[in-house]
Amino acid sequence: MHSVLPHGDGDGWTHCAQGHKHWGRFGAAGLLLWHGDRILLQHRALWSHHGGTWGLLGGARQRAETAEQAAQREAAEEAGLVPDAYAVTGCYVDDHGGWSYTTVVGRAARELVLAGLTGETLEVRWVRADRLAELPLHPGFAATWDAVRDIA
Repeated sequence: MHSVLPHGDGDGWTHCAQGHKHWGRFGAAGLLLWHGDRILLQHRALWSHHGGTWGLLGGARQRAETAEQAAQREAAEEAGLVPDAYAVTGCYVDDHGGWSYTTVVGRAARELVLAGLTGETLEVRWVRADRLAELPLHPGFAATWDAVRDIA
């Protein structure tokens, strides 16, 4: 079985004011990357929190990081995505009270060929936005999809 070992000061479990358990002592962030009508998704490893679901490349924020920096770092670590391959166009904060997840939205000029680089990822794939309902989505991503899909 895989385990997640803390790598930075933000790695670790915490609870929000709503009583939910979350990964990321200082919150978390992920990258919603668009190319045309497709978005880049990560198929999460079975051993991970909400394993087997599809969601965004992302993870825990470190104390000194902005949400944009955290999303960029996580996308680079998990799939080799370099920040100059896309432009950030907006963000959405899902605030749970004492903990938040920021979806950083970006647009890629071309459909990049990427692969999962860590044990946290089963697959990285471009998916047409109108086909998301066919996938088992990470519950947090599914809950915010209506709010984040129109951010350009």
